[in-house]
Parts: sequence; structure tokens; C-alpha cells
Amino acid sequence: MKSIDGSYLEGGGSIIRIACALSAVTKTPVRIENIRANRPDPGLKTQHLEGLKALTDLCNGELKNGFLGSKEIEFYPKEITSKRLKIKISTAGSVGLIFQILKLPACVPPEGVTIRVQGGGTFGKYAPPLIYTQNILLPVLRETGYKADIRIQKHGFFPKGGAEVEMVFHSVKRFLPVNMEERGEMTGIKGISIASKHLEKARVAERQTNSAKKTLIEKTGVSPEIETKYVESDCPGSGILLWCEFEKGMVSGDALGERGKPAELVGKEACENLIKDVESGASVDKYLSDQILPFMALADGKSSVTVPVLTNHAKTNIWVVQRFFPVEFEVKKEGKHFKVSCEGVGFDFSSI
Repeated sequence: MKSIDGSYLEGGGSIIRIACALSAVTKTPVRIENIRANRPDPGLKTQHLEGLKALTDLCNGELKNGFLGSKEIEFYPKEITSKRLKIKISTAGSVGLIFQILKLPACVPPEGVTIRVQGGGTFGKYAPPLIYTQNILLPVLRETGYKADIRIQKHGFFPKGGAEVEMVFHSVKRFLPVNMEERGEMTGIKGISIASKHLEKARVAERQTNSAKKTLIEKTGVSPEIETKYVESDCPGSGILLWCEFEKGMVSGDALGERGKPAELVGKEACENLIKDVESGASVDKYLSDQILPFMALADGKSSVTVPVLTNHAKTNIWVVQRFFPVEFEVKKEGKHFKVSCEGVGFDFSSI
């Protein structure tokens, strides 16, 4: 059994997600102590617990001490089999973080896996919105051979959540290496501005869009293509995601609407977040920089990406990955960004 210190560096939920996902695909039992020790409210929250329960079901395993607030768990994985799972989240906890813990194990079964999530949030303050996973993460991961689809049937906002999402995972044998060292020329700027129908009369989605367009034209000279839409939800909420597409790379910026925060400020904030990462010259943004690391380690060959900053999330994920695989990540500062390289182990998923 591997023992993982959940208080290491970033000390948050990503340690649980990465460690248990890798535990499942390697069939290695794991004990995680000091769970989320560096958070104001340590221990398992609803989205962590529901993700762990779904993972346990998926790999026909056993989870010990799996309860809200638990600061230490033991996870014993067995064979991963094709299933249709249902997950219920009673809070506005992030659906995107549920995807994170399941994305690797769910691509093992030859017949694939379908997961339906009821409840939770598609937008949240401490996680990328689910539209980020749809439009940024999945297109980049497809370059490695990874295939999954996310269908949002209903959006969820804080504080009620109430999302309805279907995730479909397809099997894979090996991952191709990631080659995004040089991003090349920009091919366009796109975006999605979303607001609940409660906010349609106030034209919140349009105001977010107009503010973002104005700021981007002023800063970059490029007029973006931004889709504006209103959605059904259990409570009011809004958010915007912008992204720059390059020949080899994707960089994004997002912002969340909040009570008392003008829609114009939301659009401007997303632009500022986008431009900051674009100006670094990196091929992927700060969110992708930590989410792509396990794929680099598992790939069949050498991967290399450039990232705007080496976040504590990224440093923590490197540490967790290295607890399971004999890989070395080379990190080198290059101008305004970092280059991260890794020779993958060529993990064969069909052998599990």
C-alpha cells in the first residue's frame, strides 16, 4: 500500500483525485492522510466523497473511512469494468472535479463508461467551469488519443447547484505524447458567455460579452467570436470563458458572476486572465498545466509543453504522479514561461 500525505505543498483536493485515479489504473491500494489539511475546512467535502464513491463502484473496490469530513481514507481498487453510473451531488460542488477523479480509470473498459451526474455546479469559484473541460481540456487531450464527451443538460450555479450532466468515456490503449513546446500562430479567439434565465431581463450574458469584446479588441486588436446564451438553472448565476486557439496550443481565461459584481466587470476580468497567460508565450494555460501532467507521465514517448507559471497545483501533481511511476519531470524557465518535459512510461491500459 502506498501512503500519501494529503498536506503536501498545495494540500488540497487534487491530491485525492490524482492519487486515487492512479491507484485505480495501477491496482495499487493507497492510504491518504491529512486530507485537504491546507484548507480552512479540511477533510472530504461532498464532491470529493461522491467522486470517491463513484470511483470505488467503477473499479469494484473498497473505500474505508469514506464520510464527510474524513481526514484519512484507504482505497483498495480491483478490476475496472464497463458500467453506467449515477452520481448525486446535494451541494453546488464542482461537476468538473468529479470528472477529474474519473477521467483516467473510466477510459480502461473496452466497452466504455457512461456516468450521469445529478446536482452540483457547472460553475464554481474554486474550479474551472465545466465548459472549460468541454472546450479546452478535451480538445487538447484528444491529441493524445484520449476520448470523452460531456453533455450538459442543465447548468448549476452556487448556492443551489442542480446541474444535470452526462459523461461518456471511450476506451484507450496508450496515450500519444504531448508536443506543445512551440504554440505557433494564433488562429482565433473564441468564448462562451452564459447566464441563467433569471438574468435575461438584465441582459447579463450580452453585457459580459460586450465588455469582453471591447477589452480584447483594445488589448489585442482581434475581435473574438463569443457565443451568448441563457440557460435553465435552479438559481441565478453567470460566467464567461474565453480562449485563444494556436496552431499547437490553447490558452484560456474565465470569470464568474457574483451577487453585486457588474456583468461588465465579469467580462473584463476574464479578458485580463486570458491576456496574462497569452502574454507569457505559453502553449497551455495554468489550469491545463496541472491537468495534463498525468497524461505526459503515462504517454508512450517524450512530452513537452510550455506553461505560464508552475503553480502549486502543478508541483503537487508532479509529486503525486512520481509516487506511482518512475518518471522525471524536467522544468526549465524560458523567458516569461516554463517548459515542462517528461519521458512517459508508455502505460498500456489494455493490460489492466
